[in-house]
Amino acid sequence: MTLISLVVPCYNEQASIPIFYKTVEKILTQFANHSGHYQWEYWFINDGSTDKTLDELEILNTKDPNRVHYIDFTRNFGKEAALLAGFTQADGQYIGVMDVDLQDPPELLPKMIELLDTTDNDVIATQRTGRNGEPRIRSWCSDRFYSLINKISKVKMRSGVRDYRLMRRSVVTAIISLPEYNRFSKGIFSWVGFKTKYLTFPHHDRVAGKTHWSFSQLVDYSLDGIMDFSAVPLAIASWIGIISFILAIFGLIFIVVRALIYGDPTIGWPSLVTIILMVGGIQLLCLGIIGKYISKIYLETKHRPLYLIKKER
Repeated sequence: MTLISLVVPCYNEQASIPIFYKTVEKILTQFANHSGHYQWEYWFINDGSTDKTLDELEILNTKDPNRVHYIDFTRNFGKEAALLAGFTQADGQYIGVMDVDLQDPPELLPKMIELLDTTDNDVIATQRTGRNGEPRIRSWCSDRFYSLINKISKVKMRSGVRDYRLMRRSVVTAIISLPEYNRFSKGIFSWVGFKTKYLTFPHHDRVAGKTHWSFSQLVDYSLDGIMDFSAVPLAIASWIGIISFILAIFGLIFIVVRALIYGDPTIGWPSLVTIILMVGGIQLLCLGIIGKYISKIYLETKHRPLYLIKKER
């Protein structure tokens, strides 16, 4: 029997959980009845929800204790921590990641399982082909992020690729072995390598509730991804400093020559103040970039756990 473990992060998803469970159960039961040699389990990760998400998970666990398991965090630690917790607990030969809102179509699961069975692929990942229903500014920024990260990082990431995927145990073992505190799953999935096949699907709306990702959170997440997988921002800060120094030298020469030829007029202080403000701004920008990297180093050196578990079943 092949055991399939599905890792499902949850944050304030009390309305989605029963629908998700019912839908996935129906699809996997039909598939298992046809193929005959699969079992599956769920690992729901309650990431500090403030609604009745935990109550819904307890109901499912009572109803189906052999398949439904959950981890209850002491507070909200974020999706990256939830994924790691699920990977650590999952026992399956195949481990999948799904969103509970059904934007990841479970109808693809049978095909993903069959591809792992019949091919030498290690990962069957998914890629969304459209963004209908999303704000245009969010879609545009997402496309620009992938374009930028692929130019400045050696780790290449496809635009539209979801966390929704099914992986062999060896892939998950490699992911768990990465010890960093600052985790960016899309980059980690690409960094570990392994042979990957992508399945495409159109955009699906949430089955219930609303998204918990604000635009500012997505921007912060994108910046974390850039800094986790590229040192180019540091190089940019260095080049800005070099160029500013060269321009300052030419400016100094110009001022000296002008003073020798035309004397030393008192006019011109506005331009001087402007230059000082410009150089000061550049310095603060560079210090901010360096400080961001230093803060990540600081968090790494603390060696704090990525999450704390309050309850597990």
